Amino acid sequence: MKSIRLLPVVCVLFSSSLALTHARAVAEEEHGGAVFVMTNAATGNQIKAYVRKDDGSLQTAGEFATGGNGSGGTVDPLHSQGSLILSADHRWLFAVNAGSGTVSSFAVDDAHLRLVDTEATNGSSPTALAQSGDLLYVLNAGGNGNVSGFRVYGGHLHPIANSTTSLSGGATSPTSLAFSPNGKFLVVTESATNNIDVFRVRPDGTLSGIVVNPSAGAVPFAAVFAPNGALIVGNASNTISSYRLDWDQSLDVISNALPTLGQATCWDVIARGHFVYTANAGTSNLSGFAIAHDGSLTAIDGTIVGVNPGGSTNIDTTASVNGRFVYTLNTGAGAIGIFSVDHDGSLQRIGEVDGLPAAAGLNGIAAY
Repeated sequence: MKSIRLLPVVCVLFSSSLALTHARAVAEEEHGGAVFVMTNAATGNQIKAYVRKDDGSLQTAGEFATGGNGSGGTVDPLHSQGSLILSADHRWLFAVNAGSGTVSSFAVDDAHLRLVDTEATNGSSPTALAQSGDLLYVLNAGGNGNVSGFRVYGGHLHPIANSTTSLSGGATSPTSLAFSPNGKFLVVTESATNNIDVFRVRPDGTLSGIVVNPSAGAVPFAAVFAPNGALIVGNASNTISSYRLDWDQSLDVISNALPTLGQATCWDVIARGHFVYTANAGTSNLSGFAIAHDGSLTAIDGTIVGVNPGGSTNIDTTASVNGRFVYTLNTGAGAIGIFSVDHDGSLQRIGEVDGLPAAAGLNGIAAY
């Protein structure tokens, strides 16, 4: 029987909310936004907040304790994407506390945060998060790895009974998770097995049985969905792939494993809805690709579209909600790299904000 494709369905859902999303983006472009970075400190995890000005530059706004402990370490100790995320409406910020086995939620008021709740994650070493509507799922990387769900009500986290679900097997080394745009599927990348797990999300917030898909590129690391429903995965083998997600939880490869021309490619972010950028920590630069309507990827110009200073070791990356700016967490240098996004997808380096501890375990960056 011919399978039903997710991509066209997501396009319909996306277009129905396009006007609202555009209005929100325009308003936030006029009034600026904020950028948040997680220290991941082993003795008192914190979030550092910055006001985003209209030109993309950042101004320090404060520090806020998560109520838990991070893992500590030097560069990329969490080995994940999405350890710090904003809700889609930017009202809530969620952070993992890998050392405490907890997740924290904050109410967001411009660049000011108010801690609302901290809850156990039903696993060890939580490293990544994904949110859709009132659902929040956490990826626990300890042991064989699992995912576990919460309902979010007024920023408070309520564990969902029977939501804790195992991954494909032992020693999976999971690195990211992402909800499809319609919220009906949850995807998890397993870097040690070269697998991409797909779960269907039930109405009660629990997950269906797992369908394990082979990755097109070796060492799948960071999963993100484009607004048109294409699943895009940055691979630590210095490649990037895109997929079509079917209703039977299988993945069809669209773009196989395109080279990023960088080293230590692990993280990716989508800007303006149709550009995706990978952060290449080993070469302190970013690669850029255009996303076509069918989900296929095409390298922008010479592929490398943004360069940080040598030794920056840019890991996790994020984009402003208006798509005009991309920010990189430069853990080697203890800084945030700032780039503007041109209409053709090329990046222009604006500069950076320093003052963060260099090689001190920083993980997680989020922006609106």
